[in-house]
Amino acid sequence: MSRRAWVEQVMGMPVSIHLRGPDVRSREAERAVAAAYAELVRLDGLFSTYRPESPLSRRRRGDLAAGSDEPLFTEVEGLCGVASERTGGAFTAWLPDDAGELRYDPTGLVKGWAVDRAARELTGLTSTSWSVNAGGDVLVGRHHHVPPEGADAAPWRIGVEDPRDRTRMVAVVPLSTGAVATSGTAARGAHLYDPVTRQAVDRVGSMTVVADTLLWADVWATALFVGGDAAREAFARNAPGAQMFAA
Repeated sequence: MSRRAWVEQVMGMPVSIHLRGPDVRSREAERAVAAAYAELVRLDGLFSTYRPESPLSRRRRGDLAAGSDEPLFTEVEGLCGVASERTGGAFTAWLPDDAGELRYDPTGLVKGWAVDRAARELTGLTSTSWSVNAGGDVLVGRHHHVPPEGADAAPWRIGVEDPRDRTRMVAVVPLSTGAVATSGTAARGAHLYDPVTRQAVDRVGSMTVVADTLLWADVWATALFVGGDAAREAFARNAPGAQMFAA
């Protein structure tokens, strides 16, 4: 079975796409990967907080009309509301800026949502399994003719870093379809905001979630890391089929 990989810097992080199958060097594969990256670039142009002229940046500066004619803004706003409700308030799209003022910032949801959207370009590749790694969070899938089990399935093996020693793994998750996301402070320090205490969380450790989509794996990983027992209770009620583990 042939393998091929691409990597590009998108949304402020390395995003790699891996294909596994008999036709990974075909023009169809090239087009699908290019289309997936193009979708990530397009969404970054809408939702980047680092690009001063993005609709999201303009809205954060007070231009409430910015992005109002873009259906994806409405979609993301709705998803943020659902995420807050499902997590018992542990997820929020209102985060403090550099001055400490709360501003609308859905990027904690947008990354997973954007990767889920971009990966749709890969699902039609015949006899192909694929993996998208976005800054350490991973979404995998396969063409519907690739069996989910057995010798031909060859699940992807996704490593989870030890937050106390990033040279080693605390777990390896075998996955044929679905997503794995980890949130914590090991890589970026105290960047995760707890909307209940209104403080950044600076404790050591991490939370990993395995779910059907990267959107929900990432949302829940963050919510569980910052939210404590209340978030765990919400996860038990509202995330059927998903798995979590702390490190």
